Amino acid sequence: MEQDQITLDSLEKGADNPAFTSMGEERLNEECDGPCDERKEERRGKGKGRLSSYCRKALQPASKAKGFCKVHAKVLRRVVLGLLIVAYLCYFIVACWLNFQRALALVVMTAVVFFFICWSLFKKHCGAKVLLLLSPVWKCFKKSWPWLKWLLWVAILGGLITWLVLDTSRNPEQLISLAGFCFLVLFLFACSKHHGAVSWRAVFWGLSLQFLFGLFILRTSPGIQAFQWLGDQIQFFLGYTTAGSSFVFGNTLIQDIFAFQSLPIIVFFSCVMSILYYLGIMQWIIVKISWVLQVSMGTTSTETLSVAGNIFVGQTEALLLIRPYLADMTRSEVHAVMTGGFSTIAGSVMGAYISFGIDAASLVAASVMAAPCALAMSKLVYPEVEESKFKGKARVVLPSGEEQNVLEAASNGAAASVALVANIAVSLIAFLAVLEFINATLRWFGEMVEIEGLSFQVICSYVLMPVAFLMGADWADSPLVAELLGIKIFLNEFVAYQQLATYKKNRLSGLEEWDGSRKQWITERAERITTFALCGFANFSSVGIVLGALAAVVPQRKGVMASLILRALLSGICVSMLNACLAGLLHVPTEVGDCVAFLSTANFSSTSYTMYMCCKELFASSVLENGTLSFTGAWANLADSVLYLSQCCGHYNHTSCMGTT
Repeated sequence: MEQDQITLDSLEKGADNPAFTSMGEERLNEECDGPCDERKEERRGKGKGRLSSYCRKALQPASKAKGFCKVHAKVLRRVVLGLLIVAYLCYFIVACWLNFQRALALVVMTAVVFFFICWSLFKKHCGAKVLLLLSPVWKCFKKSWPWLKWLLWVAILGGLITWLVLDTSRNPEQLISLAGFCFLVLFLFACSKHHGAVSWRAVFWGLSLQFLFGLFILRTSPGIQAFQWLGDQIQFFLGYTTAGSSFVFGNTLIQDIFAFQSLPIIVFFSCVMSILYYLGIMQWIIVKISWVLQVSMGTTSTETLSVAGNIFVGQTEALLLIRPYLADMTRSEVHAVMTGGFSTIAGSVMGAYISFGIDAASLVAASVMAAPCALAMSKLVYPEVEESKFKGKARVVLPSGEEQNVLEAASNGAAASVALVANIAVSLIAFLAVLEFINATLRWFGEMVEIEGLSFQVICSYVLMPVAFLMGADWADSPLVAELLGIKIFLNEFVAYQQLATYKKNRLSGLEEWDGSRKQWITERAERITTFALCGFANFSSVGIVLGALAAVVPQRKGVMASLILRALLSGICVSMLNACLAGLLHVPTEVGDCVAFLSTANFSSTSYTMYMCCKELFASSVLENGTLSFTGAWANLADSVLYLSQCCGHYNHTSCMGTT
């Protein structure tokens, strides 16, 4: 051992520690060979055993809890669901107790959800028993149906005629819209591919559902309030886009520039729709709507699902709902799918139109009413003459999203909207530039023969003016309505809605109706008719989009699609016009109110539509004879009539204004 000791002398002589030499390592290995390794393994095994036992003891409560949850999963799910229901009921009761009027929307939504839950439970547990009990009644009904259906149709037709006579007696101009409606239906029947094969059940039920939807939405107080509330909520909801777009672009850009003001709404709406699809909410709504249409009209499940989906999504997105079935669909069914796409607009672009100032309730109503009408007119123009593989098929499975969670669904929805936003932006640039080029060319040709101001809009205003008049627009408004129709059909509905929004802003701001020979706005009735007439993708620029989408999904049927596309386009154009006719038939003029009370409290520093109408009424009641100014009606005994007249003359021109100077 002495030779192995480290001494100062050895360090000074540079001797190494033998333990760190190769000989020392070999000696240590020889000494520890065998027993040493066994002891190490034994110690390591004991350490691992202690650690694993500690882990098992620590995780034992968690494993027991996991096993308990697996065994009692159904009970626990029911307990959690029960607690959530109790919590919601408490919240619902408190909300109604504090302010029932404020909680009315919550009450309606809760009632709808409760009804469908009860209906599904009833079908699941009692449906078969009830059907068995009602089978004798059903057999008796089927025997009586051949004569009972004619009695029902006579009663419905008699009631409709009676209602029309009583209703149109107050507003005779509604008869023009009714005549336009009948003319368009007869025109489409004349264009039918197979006149003898028309399914009149689908046609009559589709038009009846369209009329009932329109009557509920435009005439009944619950319908007006519900859709007005829905439109207001959509506007509030779309207003949240400002939070994102102002952060990215800044407040100045989103207030002044269209691209940063309206297009971000499409991104936001697309993101929300993607989330709703991931949660299965949209599929549920579409299935319920398609069930109503399919049962009443007798159409197949595939075409009905596609048309119902078009209420909420665009042409290409609705195709994805029935993508696995497109290859086996008949020509009539494909025609119905394309007609539904042309007859409606997507929810995302609807948000952009609302941002222009277009009435949200009218846009939602137009999309809902277009669905049954599109199916009906499609079956009128291209009836079914083949044997459909989906006839009587009770259930078609809707595809669900492939996203793993809500965040991925939101991200994918926002990313998918980029192509749509870019397409709209470049389309607007291209179409507006092309329109300006066409107008410049037409002006040049017109000047050659002393025709001033010739343009594409002027040509459309003359060609389509009879159609605009038949839809119910006043003769004075018909040229402007026809101009917007031409822009929508030959260019793009986006451009047409922008121009309509300009007319609406001019009216609401109280501008004079005529600026020389140029009309600055159209009436409220013409606005509503035009809103419905423009609500659809039926324009020539959409033809390429639809053909491209269908060719990508079913390339083997591209020839079939190309042969049907123009008929579907014509059907889609007429469906929007039929909606407009119905809007003109059911429109009720808005009362201006008491103009004397309004002008007595009005601030004449700015104008409005109500001020314009009241000033117009005041002008009509004024009489100027031999330089003496007098008034009739409610203004006759009013001391401030001359003052109000002078204030109105500060904004509007009239012959009566000469008496106030």
